[in-house]
Amino acid sequence: MNEYTYPVIFGILVGVLCRLHMLKTDYRQYPTYLHGKIIHIALGFIAAGLGTVAVPSIMEEDFTAITFLTLAASQFRDVRNMERNTLTVLDGYELVPRGSTYIEGIAVAFESRNYLVIFTSLFTTLAYLVGNLLLAILVGIICFFVCRRLMSGTCIKDIVTIEYVEPHFEGAGLYVGNIYIMNIGIPDKQKDVLKYGMGFILTPKSVNSKATIANLGQRQAILHDVSTALGVVRDSGEPALVPLAKRDLSDGRLGVFVLPQERDIEKAIRVIGETPTLENAIRMPTEAKANHKGENR
Repeated sequence: MNEYTYPVIFGILVGVLCRLHMLKTDYRQYPTYLHGKIIHIALGFIAAGLGTVAVPSIMEEDFTAITFLTLAASQFRDVRNMERNTLTVLDGYELVPRGSTYIEGIAVAFESRNYLVIFTSLFTTLAYLVGNLLLAILVGIICFFVCRRLMSGTCIKDIVTIEYVEPHFEGAGLYVGNIYIMNIGIPDKQKDVLKYGMGFILTPKSVNSKATIANLGQRQAILHDVSTALGVVRDSGEPALVPLAKRDLSDGRLGVFVLPQERDIEKAIRVIGETPTLENAIRMPTEAKANHKGENR
């Protein structure tokens, strides 16, 4: 064994532990247990190895290690494409699909987490070689906290207030509050909707959040998460029993109509609130130069 053996082993170990820390199967059941996790753990091991061996290579003035990191970037971009393609195919068999925006967000997250593993392994190995084991452990702990922070983005509850409203019919029109949802003319279907349906009004807290919840992908993510966590009363070929989210065009509020198998208002509000704010759906119209007073156009 040479002077790099223990730092390399330590860097790979910390990197794999970091990937395990970021790998979580929740109520959305993705990644799947067990085979889906094996794939991501294996990729995490590869990422940790690439990040770790880069440090000794550079210290030995073997700068070809940089080309390996460049190659890794292209490989992990393929991971993103793999996740996108897989989830897109599976989405066609969901009773309430995720939607393209949600899928793209998941694919980007899996790609970026491999890069976080590379940086974690790189920094811990560097700390071990420059300092000692205690310094490497400290750097590893800091990297864990940074990764955890980067994993947790904003949620819907951060940008809206959520209120339960009983859905009702005005003629054949289904409404949540004063927000029109859809037209259902069959009396039996109306009874089912009133029996199982739940309505929620999402009131945006700012102009930015108003634009964000207007995004169709963000709306679909809310419907998917509620239907996954609480179940959904529908089957294929039932267009009248489809969860929907529609806007109030006058003030930007969002009316959400769902048909959960478990009619628990508090749990439904909690699930809606915990729905992630999708990066691709975030809009910030207040940052536009045209909206800044005194700004030259």
